[in-house]
Order: sequence, then C-alpha cells, then structure tokens
Amino acid sequence: MNIPQRLGKYPISQVLGKGAMGIVYLGRDPVIKRPVAIKTIRKELIEDDERAESLSERFRREAQAAGALNHPGIVAIYEYGEDEEYAFIAMEYVEGNTLREYQSQGTRFDERDTVSIMAQLLDALEFAHANSVWHRDIKPANIIIMKNGRIKLADFGIARIESSDRTRTNMLMGTPGYIAPEYYLNAPVDHRIDIFAAGVLLYELLAGRAPFRGRPEAIMHDVCYDDPIPPSTVPHSRGWPCYDDVVARALEKSPDQRFQSAGAFRAALLAEYAHPVSSTISEATIISNVVRAVGVEPGTPSAAKSSAFPSSTMPPSDWSIPVLGGIEIELARFIGPVAKVLVRRAARTYKDVDSLVRELLGSLDSDADREAFTRAVTGRSLVLPPGHASPPPPSTALASGPSVTLEDVDLAMKLLTPYIGPIARVVAKRAATPGGSRQDFFVEVSRNLENPSQRERFLRDAGASGR
Repeated sequence: MNIPQRLGKYPISQVLGKGAMGIVYLGRDPVIKRPVAIKTIRKELIEDDERAESLSERFRREAQAAGALNHPGIVAIYEYGEDEEYAFIAMEYVEGNTLREYQSQGTRFDERDTVSIMAQLLDALEFAHANSVWHRDIKPANIIIMKNGRIKLADFGIARIESSDRTRTNMLMGTPGYIAPEYYLNAPVDHRIDIFAAGVLLYELLAGRAPFRGRPEAIMHDVCYDDPIPPSTVPHSRGWPCYDDVVARALEKSPDQRFQSAGAFRAALLAEYAHPVSSTISEATIISNVVRAVGVEPGTPSAAKSSAFPSSTMPPSDWSIPVLGGIEIELARFIGPVAKVLVRRAARTYKDVDSLVRELLGSLDSDADREAFTRAVTGRSLVLPPGHASPPPPSTALASGPSVTLEDVDLAMKLLTPYIGPIARVVAKRAATPGGSRQDFFVEVSRNLENPSQRERFLRDAGASGR
C-alpha cells in the first residue's frame, strides 16, 4: 500500500484503518504539534464531474457542521481539505480500544459499566441532536473507550455525509443490524435513527448478542417487521428484566413510538438503574481487557485488531511474558491500557525489572503514584538499587509429578510473594499452563527470581509441600 507523504499540511506516518469511503491515516499537525487522524474520501466512488462537485460540497458542509460539535464525548473534527487525489477530514486522534474490540476479547460489561457506556453515549447524542447533527452509524466500532474510562463517539457527522447520496451509488450506508426501519423503507429520516441504533447497542450489552442477526436480507426483514425477544430472556444473558421495556421502546418500528430524544432515552435508563451513574467505565474492566490482550498470541485475529496496541508492542523474546504482563497490569492501574505499549517498548532496551521500572516512572504524574507503582512491582521504595540482569534459568528441578493444580498456583503465590510482592499473584497465574506439569510450572515461576539462592529455596519449599 502506498502511503501519501502528506495530506494538506499534515505529514503522514502510518495507516490507522480503513473506512467505508477510504483509508484513515495517522498524521501530525505541524503547527500545534499534535497527532491527528485523517480520514480520506475515495474520489473514484464519484461517477461524474457533476456528482463530484455535489458530493464535495456536501461533504464540506457536513464536516463544518460536525466540526462545530464541542463535546467531551465526541471525537473533534479539525479541518476539511482536498488535494489532487483526496478529499479528507482531519480529526482528533484518540488512543484507546473500540467497544467492538472489547467485545471481541470476550468482555461482558456489568450493570454499572453498561449503564455508564449508554449514559455517556446518549449524552453525546443529545448534544449533537440539539445542534441538528446526527450520526447515522452508531455501532460498537465507532465507540472508543479511552484509558480514563470515558468514551468518545467517532465519525460523527461523516456517516451522514456518506449516506446522503444512496440513490446514486445504489449502496446502503450504515451497518446492517443498527440501521433503523425507516432507512430501509426509504422513508424520511431524522435524529431518531440514532435512537434506534443506540437501542440495538443497549440490547447487545444486556444480552451478549445482537437483536437482529443473519444475512443482510434477513436482518432487513426482521428490523422492519419482527420484534426481537426481550434481552433478559436471551440464553446466557445478564438478565436484568427491568431494562426490557426501555430497549423495546428504543427499538420501536415507528420513529414516533420511540424515545423522541436521546435525553429521554437516558432518563428512562437511569430511572431503571436507580443508582448514581458513573461517568467512566470501571478501572477493573479496563485492566481486565489489558490482561486478555496480554495473553493473546501473535498472529491471532484478536491480536491484529487492537488499535491501541499495534503489533510492534509484542514482548521481546528475552523477557518473561508473565513478568511483563504483571508490570503492565500494575502500571495500567495508574494510566490505563496504554501501559501495555509503554512497558513493551521500554522492555526492548531495559533488560531487568529495576531499570525497566525506573524508565516507566516518567509516565506517572505524581510522586505518590510513582511510589505506589514501584512498591507494587518490586516490593521496595522509590529509591531502587542498581539493577542486575536476570541470570539464566535455574538448573534445579523438582521431581516429576502430576499436572499443575489450583493448589500449586496458590502455593507458588504464597512462596513468591515475600520475594517480589503483590505481583506474585499475576506471575503465578500466568505461568500455569493447562495440562502442564507441576515441575515445569514451578521452574517457570522461579525464573522471576534474580538471586540463585532464592530460586533454590523457592524450588525446595515447593518440593517440600508434601505432594
């Protein structure tokens, strides 16, 4: 793929992804010195000069309207531009993972996080709709969860641009399953198409599956004519029947029967929740997603999908994956999922725990955070002794025995904690391979001890456990 060196004033460094109308690049604003995401429009989709002028003007007009939306839950649009090959929009670059990526890693959001996601989304939609701008492509892939637990809605206003000439292109813009019935039926559309799509999203979060499934033709039929079963009755769903009526109203076939505003939708949802709503996704959910990402092997589909953690952050071969994973988890408690990127980049240069920790301290804002992070990882204070490279794996081995068990993992945690602190819990769990031998497990855990006498003592204590 040929990457343009520059779009407008923005130097281009890499491809971030592909959209329905073109490619999204990472660029940099040379004046403000900030990264930007640049979405290009494929002009070859325009069939003649008259259409090109019409689409170009419409695109510019909609970009200006969306660019006027100044809201913390909406990805900001900075500029519309054109050159000989591209029309493009420069927008805020947001680090994080999309909701779709969370789902693909098996994350099931609890009630608190489900309500928080929807409340944040509906708040952003209410603001946009009040400014006569609507999205037209609400879906998990357009919702970014940032490291601080806030969400941002991406591609705001752009989907409206791309769908505005559907009769010319004979293409259906939007995502099947989230498109409202009136769009399929070629009826007038307004902001309430976003209400329907948000209802689909809430159903997914509650039930663990989409309300409309199958081939596009079957989805279209069901969207227009059939009602899905209540989300609380879906097998393996979260239950929570109190939200069934809220979902049903959001998914009404007739726009007039739906919630008439995102604010009304949000109020109904919070009335059923009956607790103070959190302004962020829980830290535990974000960290658990980091843990899943750490465990993904290179080359798997999940590893390739993460926008926040590119393939260049795979762990160096001379580091123990459990050790790095534990350090990533502890750092993520302070700075969120971006910890994975920072740890693995630093691990390419720093080859022992102490020097790696020193390097990572620069990513923390306060002395208190730096002290807490250092103690969590090393069990020592902020003033660290000089680091020493980890020695080769110990030669001492336990007698061969049965496969590793949960009791073995608990024992390893107890024996390891006095040496390396709370991170022992993560290290022990990550070293436990299903079906692996007990001997290999304890030897793998012992690799995390730098002192040979400590390793010998650890292995001796493990072997004296009576099994």
